[in-house]
Order: sequence, then structure tokens, then C-alpha cells
Amino acid sequence: MLTISELKERDVVNILDGRRLGFVEDIEIDLNEGRVTAIVVPGRRRFLGLFGRTHDYVIPWEKIKKIGTDVILVELSTFAE
Repeated sequence: MLTISELKERDVVNILDGRRLGFVEDIEIDLNEGRVTAIVVPGRRRFLGLFGRTHDYVIPWEKIKKIGTDVILVELSTFAE
């Protein structure tokens, strides 16, 4: 069993290029089916954090390959910078 707070402590890494995407900020839930459909990782900060950040990464649950003790491995072939 895994709690949302424990999920938020794990680093998200894309296994296709080794890129660290950040930490889970939120999750999306299908209330009709009662299941998690995606995790949300905040986009990278722009210049010195002064100009906001890029779009968040919404990662479908099917793209999560492994949830480890300190990392979540995802397989994303394309995503926004």
C-alpha cells in the first residue's frame, strides 16, 4: 500500500533518456472507477524562477513502469520542455 504523501517523496525519472522530471505534485483520479489515472509533475522553472514555469507533466498511469522506494520510473517518448 502506498499513500499520496509517500508518492510525493519519490523522484520521477524518464527511463528513455534518464532525465529527472521532478517530484509528484498531484494525482488525477477517475471517481467513477475509483482509480488513479495519472500523476502530475510540475514543469521546470524558467529563468531564475522569475517567469513562472513550463507546463506541468501529466503522466498517464500506463506510462509508469516501476515505483521504487525512492524513485518512480516512467516511459515518455515525448513531453513538453
